[in-house]
Amino acid sequence: MLDHVSITVSDLSRAARFYDAVMAALRVPCVGRSDASIGYGIRNRPDDAGHTYLSIRAAGGPVHADRRHWCFRAPNRAAVDAFHAAGVANGGADDGAPGLRDYHSQYYAAFLLDPDGNRVEAVCHCAP
Repeated sequence: MLDHVSITVSDLSRAARFYDAVMAALRVPCVGRSDASIGYGIRNRPDDAGHTYLSIRAAGGPVHADRRHWCFRAPNRAAVDAFHAAGVANGGADDGAPGLRDYHSQYYAAFLLDPDGNRVEAVCHCAP
């Protein structure tokens, strides 16, 4: 459904530590870095449009995190666990430990708040 999305942060260097760690845990490569933004994933091309791209952008001031929520696909449950551990170890806050949720019988997810309070989730829909 989503082609690309941007998350704004107040301090790009602080956010880089967090997003580099959680994206690596989900096996999503960092593909671009500047003073204004960091990019992860793969941009779509005319002959290959099955990807999603995430940019982390400097807001230029304080960010009011109003419970915006982004959920990232994880390849397996171990990656969900790694996402949560990496986020907590790199400046994020726990907002829901890894585990099954009641959305469906195999919905295994973890929730974090990034250093600005943006809510991010990793989910795996597959059985272990």
